[in-house]
Amino acid sequence: MRKLSLIFSIIFIPLLPGYLFAAAKTHTVSLGSVRKAVYMPAESAPAANVSGAVFRIRPLIIDGRVKEWTTGDAHDVTERSFTVRRAVRINDSLPGETVQRWTWQSGAWLLIDRLTGHITLLHLPNYDAIVSEVVWFRDYAAYCGVSNTAKTLYAIVARAGVAKAIVQKEIAHMPADDLNQALCAAAVWERSPIRVTFNPSGHDAMSFEISGTTASVLEEAPDNDE
Repeated sequence: MRKLSLIFSIIFIPLLPGYLFAAAKTHTVSLGSVRKAVYMPAESAPAANVSGAVFRIRPLIIDGRVKEWTTGDAHDVTERSFTVRRAVRINDSLPGETVQRWTWQSGAWLLIDRLTGHITLLHLPNYDAIVSEVVWFRDYAAYCGVSNTAKTLYAIVARAGVAKAIVQKEIAHMPADDLNQALCAAAVWERSPIRVTFNPSGHDAMSFEISGTTASVLEEAPDNDE
């Protein structure tokens, strides 16, 4: 009987589904070389294409394919996850124009998992692409944000992947025209204790201590080859 069981096992094992032996799929994630593009705010005249500011962009390449365009420096959140700001090329042509007019814009922040190749669009509370200069520490983002009505400026501390802000402190009510420019210097982080200081233009500095030291980013299990 034991011999029959052994023979059956030898015959049966090769017939098992391949997914039971599949190894985790390996993805390659990288940022390509920097390229120069012309940045032109949407409200600029067509002639601004010639004299527009230089906008540095880099492709986000996953498994040899360009998945997104990015701008600025990347920030490592964990050993396998990093954030980087998205760059978007927008069609700025008016209805009836025969020649298409394109402009590059800074967009939202992305969270990329190097192991799975998964890209997450981060919805940072009250984030404004023009006003908000995000400074990262671990998985915390500190920046000045703008209310949905574009009338109130806030000091914001948020965490990657968390919808609600940890800190949302009103700084001032601002005229709409003033919200088209940077109104805060870059926030300054300290480690022990974790503290961040905001320096809004024309207002007193404000500091906040942040509790919690564990990264809140949820890292998914890698995909398996089928």
